[in-house]
Amino acid sequence: MTAFIELDNVSLRYPGGDVLALASTDMKIGQGDFVAVVGPSGCGKSTILKLVAGLIPATTGNVMVDRHEVRGPSKGVGMAFQNPTMLPWLSVRDNVMLPLKIVPPFRQEYGSKKKTEFADRAEALLKQVGLAGFGDKRPWQLSGGMLQRASLCRALIHEPRLLLLDEPFGALDQFTREELWSIMQSLWLDKKPTVILVTHDLREACYLGTRIYMMSARPGRILDIRDVDFARPRTLAMTFTPEFTAIVQHLRMQIADSRGVALEAA
Repeated sequence: MTAFIELDNVSLRYPGGDVLALASTDMKIGQGDFVAVVGPSGCGKSTILKLVAGLIPATTGNVMVDRHEVRGPSKGVGMAFQNPTMLPWLSVRDNVMLPLKIVPPFRQEYGSKKKTEFADRAEALLKQVGLAGFGDKRPWQLSGGMLQRASLCRALIHEPRLLLLDEPFGALDQFTREELWSIMQSLWLDKKPTVILVTHDLREACYLGTRIYMMSARPGRILDIRDVDFARPRTLAMTFTPEFTAIVQHLRMQIADSRGVALEAA
């Protein structure tokens, strides 16, 4: 596999030197893959996103994106987080269009296209996630699930080749979360960015991921890599099949074992 993202023997020790967040980590992610990263709290899942995004440098090893070593903030990246922060004084549409105002080459054209081509692009994405007609609303007029849908639109509007998702559905109720799994799957099938999803929800990882990286307790290491070969589009009914629940249970037991080893070491 030709890697679009590659971590080669990467470790990360935070300033002060007493916390080794990530140890000897290797990852290879192909272009267009949807990779989920799971593991105990504090195992370095979000650290991997920060390294790939170029927000922090590795202590040792190399981080590569599209065959280039990451030496600063990566270009062509979309990001969505657990808290879908929106600027309250802007409309939902204008919030979605913010990357077009900031990211080259779109920012050079923003002034001339923000009310035409770029607004149409935002409206098309909002419609795709079930928010048609909400572009003129303010963020405080939307529910948490609606805000997260708008956040996904904002992360994708500049058509990034790389999408980094850090627990984007973690604060939502189960029904809304499952609905957004389906929406995220549809967006990925349509746009086909390379995705890294950090999540504590093992069903979510199996539903969305083409591959799952299982991490140990801190210092984080890759314990297991599991391909998920279920046909797409995937459905919620599929998550109750014996084959699906077997993968979830396998991951759950590995996390429990990893926590037990970490406690014994402590």
